[in-house]
Amino acid sequence: MSHAPPHRTHEPAPLDAALVWFRRDLRAHDHAALYHALRSARRVWCAFVFDRDILDPLLERGLAADRRVEFIHASLAPLDEALAALGRDHGREGVRLLVRHGHAVAEIDRLARELHVQAVYANHDDEPAALQRDAQVRGLLARHGIALHTSKDHVIFERKEVLSAAGAPYSVFTPYRNAWLKKLEPFFLEAYPVEKHAAALAPVPEAIATQMPTLESLGFRRSNLHELKIPVGWPGACALLEDFLPRMAEYDRTRDFPAVKGPSYLSVHLRFGTCSIRTLAREAHARAGAGSEGARVWLSELVWRDFYHQILHHHPRVAGHAFKPEYDALHWEHGKHAEQHFAAWCEGRSGYPLVDAAMRQLAQTGYMHNRLRMVVASFLTKDLGIDWRRGEQHFADHLNDFDLAANNGGWQWAASTGCDAQPWFRIFNPVTQSRRFDPQGRFIRRYLPALAKLPDELIHAPWEARPVDLAAAGVELGGNYPAPIVRHAEARERTLARYAAVKKRS
Repeated sequence: MSHAPPHRTHEPAPLDAALVWFRRDLRAHDHAALYHALRSARRVWCAFVFDRDILDPLLERGLAADRRVEFIHASLAPLDEALAALGRDHGREGVRLLVRHGHAVAEIDRLARELHVQAVYANHDDEPAALQRDAQVRGLLARHGIALHTSKDHVIFERKEVLSAAGAPYSVFTPYRNAWLKKLEPFFLEAYPVEKHAAALAPVPEAIATQMPTLESLGFRRSNLHELKIPVGWPGACALLEDFLPRMAEYDRTRDFPAVKGPSYLSVHLRFGTCSIRTLAREAHARAGAGSEGARVWLSELVWRDFYHQILHHHPRVAGHAFKPEYDALHWEHGKHAEQHFAAWCEGRSGYPLVDAAMRQLAQTGYMHNRLRMVVASFLTKDLGIDWRRGEQHFADHLNDFDLAANNGGWQWAASTGCDAQPWFRIFNPVTQSRRFDPQGRFIRRYLPALAKLPDELIHAPWEARPVDLAAAGVELGGNYPAPIVRHAEARERTLARYAAVKKRS
């Protein structure tokens, strides 16, 4: 079998010139759109747009120190360098990444006309706003006889590639995963051999060459991204993968403990495409096939990602509505107390240490361990009775790896409104979760130093401690650490009644 799998072996008619539009795929290797452009055109240029339709709302919400914007900005330099190196390997000097700041629809149309290309190549993005943007770009380009070609790149299987025997999309994960694994053939994991065709990369014309914009010129300022030592770009993704591969075998045993180095920490790189999903799935699949349980579980996490992306494709209404329509009728808490509770949740002042530590981790780093995402989402929706969409938006504003499909899927899972969700009557106890997954309180102590001197057995529920124990640890409930804003047992009863009322009506 040739290196390019069967669905990549067609020989398109050569074009004179093409433009590759980078979006959530910031790497120069194993890149579907770049590969297809290089094989289709004699001259190829590459561009990225800091899209004001995405950036301006962040500035309006006061997110000028956004780690994601800084991550993208920092990741463009290695992408630019990689493209230049590919050009030099084929005797082409002056190959650069064209970077623009403006409204992507207008900027791509302008660039395509300035470069006199016959086609623009990009990779799929199935988020509703992205589909609308791409439709606008396609329409503008068509007026000038320019085509827009898009390809699958961000997932292994997308859209209608994994369907039931009846031809319907799956809404339950386990049968989807089984069908996904059954469909998987080695060629779906093969890399696109960009390097073989890089001779088509063209030097940037001097008339349109520009300098990389600074963060400040975009309206943003430095965050603490570098102080956190978050690796950026494809070199950062490679370093994280190399660190994770020896640990993958233990993933099934370490993944649920936030104080343990269990995860891959590659989620932000998957989000912005600084690593290839095919590379990660290939590594996991090979090790799972050799009997590694850790690799099998990690591969399932990658399948979950595909699952949520196909849910968003088939059911775009989930962006704003419950997957199960009857749950749109849930009566969520409103009013002064609900607003106070929401603020306490956001700021890590709920009085439940594991919840507060997780929320402070998010605020300080833009990262939250996956187990803790479930815990804090359950707490917001089922202890505080607050609409899952408010939590979803908070995560959207602060998670480095925010991805609409996965974030929406996770929140609807926790709120029991989504596909294959946590049953509505199963409610996480934040204290039980704390004792089980942070038994020594190591994670809690890192983010809640006020509780650091409490013994292990008391740190999960300080309100249960004797006054003498609190005094010895320097903890003042209602002072340097809040008392619980709700009682879990009582909140649980209210939640059961809330959901039961909807089930009765439906």
